[in-house]
Order: sequence, then structure tokens, then C-alpha cells
Amino acid sequence: MAFPLRVEGPHEPLKTTGRFLWEGGSNKRKSGDRSWAHPTRFHVPRGTEELPMHVSKTLKGRAGQLATCVYCAIAFLCCAALSSAATVHGVVSDATGAKVTGASVSLISSGKVIATAVSGADGSFQVSTGANGRFFLVVSAPSFRQLQTPDFYAGRLDSIERNAVLEPAWARESIVVTATGTPTPQPQTSAATTVLGPLELAQRVDLVSALRLMPGAFVVEDGQRGAQTSLFVRGGDSDNNKVLVDGIDAGDLGGRFDFGILSTTAIESAEVYRGPDSDLYGADAESGVVSLTTPHGTTSFPSLILEGDGGSFFTSHEDVELAGAHNKYDYLGAYSWLQTANDLPMDEYHVGTAAANLGFQPSANTQVRGTIHYGVDATGVPNTWDFHHVADNATQKDQDIYLSASIANQTTASLHNTVRYGLTRKREQYHQWSPEGVCLPAGKCAGPVTYTGGNYYGLPVTILGANGASASGQALLDYSQANGETYPNEYQLVSNRDQLVYRGDFTFTPHLIGLIGFQLEDERGAEPGSSYYTPVERWNYDYLASVHGDFKNRFFYMLGGDLEHYSLFGTDTTPRAGFSLYALRPRSGIFSGTRVLFNYGDAVREPSLTDQFYSLYNFLAMNGGQSTIAQLHIVPLQAPQARTYEGGVEQDFVSQRVVFKTSFFHNEFGRQVEYVGLNLIPELLPNLTTAQQQQLESFLQTDGAYEQSLNSEAYRALGVETSVESGLGRNLFLRGGYTYLDAVVQRSFTNDDLALLGPIPTFNGIPVGASSPLQGARPFRRAPHTGYFTATYANSRLTGVFAAAFASRSDDSTYLENEDASGGNSLLLPNRNLDYGFAKLDIGGSFQFTNWLGIYAQADNLLDNQHIAPIGYPSLPFDVRAGLRVAWGIGKR
Repeated sequence: MAFPLRVEGPHEPLKTTGRFLWEGGSNKRKSGDRSWAHPTRFHVPRGTEELPMHVSKTLKGRAGQLATCVYCAIAFLCCAALSSAATVHGVVSDATGAKVTGASVSLISSGKVIATAVSGADGSFQVSTGANGRFFLVVSAPSFRQLQTPDFYAGRLDSIERNAVLEPAWARESIVVTATGTPTPQPQTSAATTVLGPLELAQRVDLVSALRLMPGAFVVEDGQRGAQTSLFVRGGDSDNNKVLVDGIDAGDLGGRFDFGILSTTAIESAEVYRGPDSDLYGADAESGVVSLTTPHGTTSFPSLILEGDGGSFFTSHEDVELAGAHNKYDYLGAYSWLQTANDLPMDEYHVGTAAANLGFQPSANTQVRGTIHYGVDATGVPNTWDFHHVADNATQKDQDIYLSASIANQTTASLHNTVRYGLTRKREQYHQWSPEGVCLPAGKCAGPVTYTGGNYYGLPVTILGANGASASGQALLDYSQANGETYPNEYQLVSNRDQLVYRGDFTFTPHLIGLIGFQLEDERGAEPGSSYYTPVERWNYDYLASVHGDFKNRFFYMLGGDLEHYSLFGTDTTPRAGFSLYALRPRSGIFSGTRVLFNYGDAVREPSLTDQFYSLYNFLAMNGGQSTIAQLHIVPLQAPQARTYEGGVEQDFVSQRVVFKTSFFHNEFGRQVEYVGLNLIPELLPNLTTAQQQQLESFLQTDGAYEQSLNSEAYRALGVETSVESGLGRNLFLRGGYTYLDAVVQRSFTNDDLALLGPIPTFNGIPVGASSPLQGARPFRRAPHTGYFTATYANSRLTGVFAAAFASRSDDSTYLENEDASGGNSLLLPNRNLDYGFAKLDIGGSFQFTNWLGIYAQADNLLDNQHIAPIGYPSLPFDVRAGLRVAWGIGKR
């Protein structure tokens, strides 16, 4: 955790007692001088010049001899002290790798400056201390922002390397890992990365709104707080992102991840990489990577933070965090609870999160660390309220555990090794307690099972799309007992993963780093209670190798690849390459730095657990549909693929006070998973009788299998990302961006198999993709125009964050195929621009009265926009929370 820092002044100069005085001279060193000792000067006692000449000469000679002996003794003692002192050395550089001369380096422990140094002409520094314990460095230089390094343990005999990278005073450039696999300053990579830090996450209870504040990212929340939330990166599917928590894979089997239930408790930062990254992280990193990190304790004794707030819709939120560090150990524990009624019937939501981070450093070069996040939640599932005006009596519950245990060792000055064990346990339960709505035809919904009875429908509504199209009627809400449904019914999904990861990086020269790695996964998935799907187990492994470096701190490059074997789809390779070139080095002036960049990469995704369970190929093969398989050329489930090309430029203005970035990307997505509704069973399995088809459809619905999956979709997504960042003074920082996305479906199952499946539904003559987009159309739920703007202010007592996210209309479907009161398609609307565009404005801040007492508040959706979610799902209206923060022990580092 980052706590306010109180630094006391340096110790008084060391003085000797008795006849000779050692004056504490300046601690400044000449450029390049790595010596540790202060300059010294000895005084000859007064009065010796008044003695007789021969006595004076004798005494002066003896005094000179004595002074020489004392000088040698002191030098010997100092050298002996140095041999038993901990030394911290390193190099200070800027974000481009250029060395920084004259930087002030302070070694701090328990809030006091222990030692200081100044970096030399080569950027090097060295500080020493005779004490052991926990330390951190504070590094500062003119025109750069002051840097405070993470704390570390050092023993009396340890020699520790801690390099420091300073960023310009006006810019925000972070150290990122997802681009190269090792900590690298953003300007030294060609990758598109964004880091959301503590200030962006402050007062947020989840990541949903924060993830909208970056280029190329589009967030879809299917309802209000706690609803299913997906992230689409640069036009890719929502399953195409690898989500990491402290370096371990946190997604469901196959990459699916729900951001709506993830609390920000004990999350220090979120690093988002946009682009394929399978060469470093294996399958699932097809469109991007989201890497979440847990803070660790830093204070010299336990620090306690208590937060409590309340707000609109009966919302309450409590959070407690305890952290600290002592010698070789550091610790952090946190717990939070959030509950709210939301703004719809049957939509209450609560989530409890516990997290811990324990660290141990047996030596300065070895660190053992374990982190765990455990979350439990439950939410109502009212369904698409705007289509029914009746809320479903259903709930969804989740229990998720993410555990990471690692050992990191700096084996030599050039070799660093990390071994990590990861454990992921995810369990999801959906309960439909009873049918809701109006029975149509009236009185024909109860048993016995005839498959010809009625079903439950919503109230009469008019559905209005953002494209101006509308339809009126009653939409199917729940199937009845007469059609084979049972109540209450339950659907469960379990995803378990154990993984072992090794990473080793070797610094050949300061300009060349190599990385090798291996990853082994044991994945197990099941649908408990299902009589149709058997549990599965997948053994996967990856080998990776890459190099990255620079030439004269001007040309930066990265080249790597991954050989991966997955039990579900076999072996594949995923190369990636990137480079950036400073056409104009950073400097003072109006045009103060120009950088061009290029990226290329391939990636694959492991099909999800539900994709495997609901495979159309397996379904047809098990039910005598071999003729359909042959006729439609349906194959076993394969790995979706992606390939990307990217080129861009970064331009600095006004001595790096303004940074402008723009990139053009071209993504090709092939073998993407598409879904076929159960209403097509008669066409897919003509060999079965009508009764058998109805019985099979009812059986699948009871197991939650409302659709079947196959690799039939291909599309391309190209676009332009732009962003601008600027610092105004040292407290105010502005950033904004815009993304244009042009995505087009190149192949669709619905179009390819029109002859077998029958005519495509239409609306006033306009073809409609009921379950998936048609060929030539845009993929669903990916807005072609998105943007964001943030303004953050922070000083010692006051913080404030204003955030705005914008999106244009996007394509979608009502998914109401054969679901009007007569079993027809009258409630389908044209896909084009069906979802509404939106502008979401939020503001939050905090004020610190004293070191131990503060207040905070967060107001979201200032414009009260009801159409941030997709069509059918009303968004949470304007809401506000305000609370109190009490801290004890803060500031003692």
C-alpha cells in the first residue's frame, strides 16, 4: 500500500572526541566517483608554533607521525565497517534508458534518512548502512517526478541492486510487465498498455467504470451493479482476454471472465495490454491481457484502515485493511462487504471479499510471497426488464478463489528466476426458483408434460431500438412445466485450475535481455447435477522464449514466440514481434520527442468449458446427426485464432508536458465460436420424431444448454486509437482518448447454411441475425466510436477524480427469435445500431482532515443515463455514496 511519507532530516555529521576532530564533510561526490567516504581534515593543536624551534620541529614531526597513524587507523576502521555494511547500488535512468546524472538518492528506514548519494556521470550510485532491516529509496532529479521505490529487506552483509527509472515531471509513464515479461518502462516498449493506479481505483468498488477509461476497450454490463460484465478489446470477443491476479490465470476455462463481481479490495493496480500476447501468456491472450496486482505491507508497525459508506438504493459498503512489515516479513490482510438493492425488482446484490499478501525475504536476493483473493457474491437476475416488465425470480451466486505462491531469486547479477504456483477455484450457481409472468394460452402451463402447452410471457411492451425501429407484444420469459421445465431448477458450473509457472530472465548486456519460460496447467471443469455432460480434464503446457533490448537507447525491439500444447485442440505456435524508434529524442522545446512503433502477433484461445460441453459437433454425433455433420462440414471444436498488425506514432510537445499517441491496428479473427439456438433442432436432426426433438430440447434447457457452439465465424476489426495526456502543475493530470473501430463479419454460420436452416428472419424486409451477426454486418456489442476523458487532482490532503466515458450506437439483437406470444419473430429488430450510445460521467474525491481521519464520496452516472447497458437492460441511474475513513499507524515507514 502507498502511505503518506514523513522523512526526517539527515543525521548530524559524525564527530570524534579528544585531540583530533573529524569534520563531517560534504556527501557530494565527483562525477563517476563511487567512493563512500567523506573528505576529512585534521587540525594541528594551537600553541605548537610558540615552542622552541627544535621542540617545535620534534613535536610537529611526532604530531605528523601520530596524525598519519590516526588517519590510517580511521581509514582501516571505516573499511572494516564497510565490509560489514549493507550496500545498495544501481543506476538512475529516464524512461528511454538514458542515464541521469546528479540524481539525489536517499536510503530511508523507519521514516529517517539513513544514507544519501548522488548519481554519477554513468547514472550509477551506491549507498551503505551498517544496519539491517527494511529500506526503500527516494530518488529525485530536476525536471523529473520524485520516485519512491518498493521497500526491501537488507542484511548487514548484503549487496543489493536497485535501479531507478525516473519519469518526466509532467508525464505519467509506468513500468509495465505484460509487454515483455520483465519490468520495462513504457517508452521502451512498442506495445499498447495502460496502467490504472490507486488514484484511478480510489472510491471504486469494482473495475467496471475504470476499464472504460482507456483506448480500444469497450465494457458491456448486462444490467446494474453485480450484473455480468464483459470486456471487448479492439473488436475481439469478450472471451479473448487473459485475466491475471498476481501472475496466475484467473479466468474460467477458456478465458471467460466476469468483471461485474470483482471487487477492488486489495487491488493496487490494473495493467491492461491491448493486442495478442499468447507468446508470453499462452492461450486466451488473443485480444489482450488484464493483470491485477495486490499491494503489500510497508509500515514498520501495523497500520489499520477502516472505511464505511452508504448511498443510493440502500447501498452500504465497509472495508478494513491491516498491513505492515518487520525485518524480513511483510503482511497485508483486507476484507470488504458491499450490498445494494439496485433499481429493479428482484435485483439485490451483495459481495464479500477477503484478501491477504504475505512476504518473506530470507536474503536480500530471495523473496517468498503468497497472495490470496476470495470472493463470494449473490445477485438477483431479473432478466431483460425492458422486454417483459416482469422480473424473473432467479439468483446467481459465485465463489472464487485466486491463490499465488512464488519464489523469486536473483541468482546472479544477470540471472533472475521465478517459480510460481497458481490455484484457481471458481464455482457458479444459477437458480430459477419459480416461473414468472403471464401464462399463454391461459391455464395451459401446468403439467402433465405434453410439449404442446403454454409458456410464461411478460406484460405487453413496446421495444424501441436506438435505430428507431420498434415492435410491440409479449415476449417469452419462462418455459412451463407442461413443456418439460421443472421448478425450482439449478444450473452449476465449476472451473478448477492448478498451474506451475517458471520464468527466467538473463541480462546479457544492459541493452539485451533474454527470457525463457515454461507453464504447466491441470484444468478441470464440471457441470454438477447434469445428467448429460460429464466432467472434463485438460492438461496443457507452454514453452516460451523471447528477447528484448535496445540499440543506443533509440531503437527498442522485442521478438518472441510460444510453443503450446493444449489437450483440447493440440499444438500451436504464436510468434510476436515489435519495435519502436525515436526519430526525435526527448528534449526541451515545442516538439520534444517523436517515436514510431510497429507490432505483429499471432494468438490462440482455448475454447471455454461451456463451448466444449455444448459443442454442436458432439451434440449431432451423439444424436444420429452424422448426415448433418457431413452436409454442413461441421468439425470438432478448434482453437479460435487471431493475428494483428499495428503501427503508430507518439509525439511529445512542450518539453513532454503534452503526450499525443495514435495507432492503427488491423486484427483478423478466425475460427471464432458461434452459437446455434435450440429452435434449430428440427432442421439439424431431421432423423428424430417431433416428440423426440421436443424432449431433447427440453432436456437441454433443463441443463442450461440454450445454444450449441461451433467454429464458424470469421471477422476482421481494424481501427485507430488516439490518446492525449498532459500535466498541469504537479497536482493536476488530464488524459483523454478516442477509438474508431471498423469491424466486419466475413463468415457466419447463418449465411453459410441458409439452404438447410431456412430463410433468415426479417424486419420490414431487412435481414436480421437473431443469435449472431450476419455476414457483412458488424459483430454485436462493439461500438464503432468510443472515447474517454479523466481529470485527476491530488495533493497532501485533497484528491479528486472526474471521469467521462462515451460510446456510439452498436449492433445487437433482441435474441427473441420465435419468442413472441404466437411463437413468431415479430419482436426481432434490425441489428444495425440497435444498442444506444451513451455518455457516462462520474466524479469522486476525498479530503484528509488529519493523519487518521478523512472523508470520501463517489457520484456515478451524473446524467442519469438509462441506456449504458445493451438493449433490454436498464442501467443503474444516478447514484451517490459517501463515507468516512479512519486510519491508525499511517506514515511510519
